[in-house]
Amino acid sequence: MKEANMARPVSVGDLLQADLLEDAAYREEGLCVVGIFGKSNMQPGALKESLINTLADKHLFSMFGGPEDGGTPSSHIQAFYNQENRVLYLLLSSVCDSRQLLRACLSLDTGSGHSDAHDFWKGLERQHCLHLLYMFSVCHVLLLVHPNQTFDVTYDRLFRALDALRQKVLPLIRAAIKDSPVSKEWKLNCRPCPPRLLFVFQMNVTLKVSANGSESNPDKPKKHSPRRRLQHALEDQIYRIFRKSRVLTNQSSNCLFTVPANQAFVYVIPALDEDPLGALLGQLRSNCMLSEQDSSVSVSGPRRYQQMRHSARHPSSSGDSGSISMGSQLVDCSLKEFLWQHVDLVLTKKGFDDSVGRNPQPSHFELPTYTKWVQVASRLHQVLIKNTDEEMAELATKVQSQVKVLEGFLDADTKFSENRCQKALPLAHSAYQSNLPHNYTTTVHKNQLAHALRVYSQHARGVAFQRYALQLHEDCYNFWSNGHQLCEERSLTDQHCVHKFHLLPQPGEKPDMDHNPPIMNHNSRGRSTSSCNCGRKQAPREDPFDIQAGNYDFYQMLEEKCCGKLERIEFPVFQPSTPDPAPANQAQRNPCEASGSGDAERLKEPSTAQSHTPGDTSLSLALSLGQSTDSLGPYGDGDGTETQVQQKRPSLVDRQPSTVEYLPGMMHSGCPKGLLPKFSSWSLVKLGPAKSYNCHTGLEQPGFLPGSSFLLPWDLVIRSRSEEDAGLTEPLDGGTSSWPAPNKTLVGKRGSTGGLGRSRRREDMARIFVGFEYEDGRGRRFISCGPDKVVKVLGPGGAKDPATRVLNTDMPLYIPSPSQGRGLKPHFAQLARLFVVVPDAPLEVTLNPQVQPGPPPCPIFHPEQTEISLPPDGLWVLRFPYSYATERGPCYPPKENQPLNNYKKTDQCCSDINLYI
Repeated sequence: MKEANMARPVSVGDLLQADLLEDAAYREEGLCVVGIFGKSNMQPGALKESLINTLADKHLFSMFGGPEDGGTPSSHIQAFYNQENRVLYLLLSSVCDSRQLLRACLSLDTGSGHSDAHDFWKGLERQHCLHLLYMFSVCHVLLLVHPNQTFDVTYDRLFRALDALRQKVLPLIRAAIKDSPVSKEWKLNCRPCPPRLLFVFQMNVTLKVSANGSESNPDKPKKHSPRRRLQHALEDQIYRIFRKSRVLTNQSSNCLFTVPANQAFVYVIPALDEDPLGALLGQLRSNCMLSEQDSSVSVSGPRRYQQMRHSARHPSSSGDSGSISMGSQLVDCSLKEFLWQHVDLVLTKKGFDDSVGRNPQPSHFELPTYTKWVQVASRLHQVLIKNTDEEMAELATKVQSQVKVLEGFLDADTKFSENRCQKALPLAHSAYQSNLPHNYTTTVHKNQLAHALRVYSQHARGVAFQRYALQLHEDCYNFWSNGHQLCEERSLTDQHCVHKFHLLPQPGEKPDMDHNPPIMNHNSRGRSTSSCNCGRKQAPREDPFDIQAGNYDFYQMLEEKCCGKLERIEFPVFQPSTPDPAPANQAQRNPCEASGSGDAERLKEPSTAQSHTPGDTSLSLALSLGQSTDSLGPYGDGDGTETQVQQKRPSLVDRQPSTVEYLPGMMHSGCPKGLLPKFSSWSLVKLGPAKSYNCHTGLEQPGFLPGSSFLLPWDLVIRSRSEEDAGLTEPLDGGTSSWPAPNKTLVGKRGSTGGLGRSRRREDMARIFVGFEYEDGRGRRFISCGPDKVVKVLGPGGAKDPATRVLNTDMPLYIPSPSQGRGLKPHFAQLARLFVVVPDAPLEVTLNPQVQPGPPPCPIFHPEQTEISLPPDGLWVLRFPYSYATERGPCYPPKENQPLNNYKKTDQCCSDINLYI
C-alpha cells in the first residue's frame, strides 16, 4: 500500500473494508494504534484535528466547518494510517465536540417534549460510549483531549460505566474474535494490551505565564517551568481521583486503561501568542533552522524519533514555546516528543508495565501487523458499532441489550427522576383510593384519577414523569376494573344500577352470581308506588331500566288483579307476519327533526280549527257538536259541520303498518310512517257508566290527598228552541229545528240583556267532568285545576272551579308534590291519568293527547291512534306513559336544581289534550 493511498483520513468502516496491500518493506512490521477522543470548545480550529496535523506534519483535517456542512450528529471514527512511522490514528468525533453538538441541536425537533429530547441526547451518549469501548479494545495508546487546563471529573463516571459495560460484553466479544489469528491472551482479554491513557490539556490565554517563570521571587531558581508544574499537579489529581473510584487498581490487566508510573501522562499545550503574525514568523524560523541541520541521510522509524529527541535537547534547534531552555530549568518537551516516548515502547515491543503494588503481575502485550489488526478490528466493528454481517447479528443484538448497564452510571437525571416518581406513586395511589365506595362509575373514576394526578405532579419530577404518570393511569384503571367497576346503565329515572359490572341474562337464562362477570338484572334499589291503569289499585314497583318494563309489564301484572275485565279501547300494535321480525333501523334519521315540522303542525290543526274557547287554544280541550240520525234528525243538515271536522283530522299513518319491521320504542312525531311498536305505552279503560262518578264524593280511589279527588265540571249547551215553535210537551228529539252552536248566547235567553219577555227559549245542558291526575313516587295522587293549583274541596257540592282553565292552558308534565315530607330532596308529581266523564247525551268525545317531555328538539309523543273517540255514558281513564324514550335514549325527569317554572314557560314539559264532540 503506497502512502499516497492513505493521504487523506477515511472512516474506520471504509478502512476496514478496503482491500489495500501494504508495501513489502512494512508488511511484517508491527503497528501502533493511537486513539484520540475528548471534548472541544467553540474555537474555529478544532483541537483534536489540529493534534493529528501536528503529529503527522501534514494538513490532514480541515480546521473550519460548521454544523451545516452535511454531517450528522452521530458519533463516528475517522482513521489516518501513517505507514512510514507505523502509526494508525483513530479520531473519535461525537456530541462532545462543538460541531456535532450544533448538528444535534439543529436536528432536534422543536416540538419535542422534555422526555423525547432527553431520550435523544442519551441515545447519542450511549452511541458515544460504544465507540469509546471499541477504541479501548483496539488501541495501544489513547489521548484524552480537553479544551482547558481543568480536569473534568465526569470522566470518572464515564470510565466506570465503560468498565462495567466491558465486563458485561466481554463474553460476546470473545465469541466474535475466537477465530482471529491473534494470541490467546488477546482472545482472552479482547485487546492487544491494557491501553495507556494520556491527557492533553489546552491552557487558556488568561492563565498564560511569563517565559522566565514565577515573578514573585526571581532570585530563587526553579527546577521546573510553571507549565511543567501544572502538568505534575494534574497528574497527581487525576491519579488520586481514579484510584479512589477504583478505575485504576494495582493489577493493570484488570483495568479499563492504565497510566504510567514513571512517565509523564499529562501534557499541557501552551496558550497561543496574542501576536499571531509573530507566532507564524517564529514557527517559520524554527522550521528553517531544522531544515538546515538535517542530515543528508533520511532516517525513519524509531531512529528518527531519537534524532528528533536529541535535536530538541539543544537550545539552538528549537525556537518554539514548547521547548525553551531557561537557565537551570529543565527543557519542556513538545507534543510529538510527549506522545512518541509512549509509542516507542509499543514499536520496540517492550510493552507497558504499569502494574503497581507488592506483587505486580505483568500484563500481556502484542504488537500486531496491519493485516491481523484489521481482521480483529473488523469483527469488533461489526459487533459494537455497525452490524452488516449476518453471522454477527445475534452477537450485536445481545451487545445492544447490555447497553442498559450504562444508565446507572451516565443517566443520573433519569435515576433521580425515577426514584422521585417511585416515591410519588404510592401517594397518588392513596389519593385515588381515598373516600371511594366499593363500586363506582366512570365519572367517579375519572375524578379520582384527576385528583391522583394532581398529587403525583406535586411530588414527581424529571424525565420519568410521563412514564410513571401513564403507569399511574394504568394502575388506577386496573384497580377500578378488578371488581370495583359499577354498572354504567341508568334507569328511566336517571339512577345508576347499584351492582358491579355484570351481564344481563339472556331469554330463558337464570342469574348466575358466580359467573365472571356475574349475570344478573339491573337494580338501582329505587322503589316507588304506582297505580294500575284504572287507578283503583296501588302497588310498589322497581325502578325500571327499559320502556317495556316501565310502561307495559308493571301494568299488565296489575291487570290480572284489578282492571283486566274492564271495557277498554285497544291501541294498534305490531302484528308480525314472520317468526323473526326485526326492529326498524332509524339510525340515519333524526328523531327530533319532526318535532316542530309537518307532523306536529298537523297534530295541532284540529285543536286550532275546532276550538270553542277564546284565546290561543292550541293545547286545549275542544268540543263540537256531533250528529246522530236518531237523536238529531234533520238538524244536522244545516251547514255540513261534520264533514268539515272529518276533513280537518288527518292521520299520521297514511299506509298499512308493516308486519315485518316493528318500531323499537315509543310512538312520537319523529317516527317514520307505517311502523308500530310491539306494545303500547298508553292505556284507555272504562270504569263504568257516567253515573258511577259522584260529583259530591269524587273519585273513590286510594292514594288521593284529602279533598283533591274531584273532577272539574264543564257545562255545555247541546240544544235550544223557542216555546212558541214547539209545545212544552214535545219530545226533545222531535221537530225540525236546527241545533245552535255550543255556548252561544241567544236573544231572548232568560236573564240576558235585551230579553223579549214571553218569547222564552228552553235550553238543554250537558255536564262533562274532566280531571288531570298527578301522582308522585310515594303514591300520593291529586287532581289539578291549573298548572300550579291543586283541587281542594272542603265541603259538599264538589269542585267549584270550572274545567275551562285546564282546557285552555298547557298542563305541565311535572309539578312539585304538595306533600313533600321531611327530606331535603324535593318530590315531583307526574301527570299520570286523564279522567273524562262523558254524559248520556247525544254527543261523542274525541281525544288527541300529545306530550312533549323535554326541551326542543324533543319530539311530541302520542298514542298509536292519534284520535280516540269516546262513546257517550262512560267514565274513561287515559293512563299516560310512566317514562318517555326515543331511539336516542330516555327523556329523564327534571333534576333537583332545575326549576319547573322554566319548563312551564318554555313548554319543555307539557301535555296537550284535544277533545272533540
